[in-house]
Amino acid sequence: MERRHSRPPLPTLRPDASPDPLRRALLVGFGATYVLSLVPFAWAQAVPDAAMAPFMALSAVLVGRPSLDPAQAKRLYDALAANDPGFPAAAKQLLDTVEQRKIDPMQLQQTLNDENSPLKDLPRQVVTAWFLGIVGSGKNARCVAFETALNAQVVADILKPPTYAYGAYGSWTRNPAEGPDHG
Repeated sequence: MERRHSRPPLPTLRPDASPDPLRRALLVGFGATYVLSLVPFAWAQAVPDAAMAPFMALSAVLVGRPSLDPAQAKRLYDALAANDPGFPAAAKQLLDTVEQRKIDPMQLQQTLNDENSPLKDLPRQVVTAWFLGIVGSGKNARCVAFETALNAQVVADILKPPTYAYGAYGSWTRNPAEGPDHG
């Protein structure tokens, strides 16, 4: 004989329902706790250069990892600072803002955009550097990391990124939209 359990219906939101302030406060509290849990570990990491400490802490918050490779961090930091001499000060300023205002990392970009903050491009630059290994954009883009970029590390247990170009020698130097040489 088969037993069936009936479940109570799931609550539905009415279009005129106002947000629950207690629920919002709990969500903000959990988000702030998460952010604060990452920052002490990030500050405790070994850094090749003391000036990099804010960058390491900010990176840990933005990429959601309490521990990052110091050698790769040095390469990324140097490339970001070479691209923009104001980067080190901006990274420290953004980290201070996150810590003081306890901004949830998932809401950081939206908050900076809404405020039209001069720091609004910084999270994207840092996350792009860590996950794609690329610093800069357009003709100024430089690949600083490939195999060790976080996008490859996240899937490394299953997938291995190729360490070589699939085409003929030098084929990667041509823009694919230009097509092959017919000279």
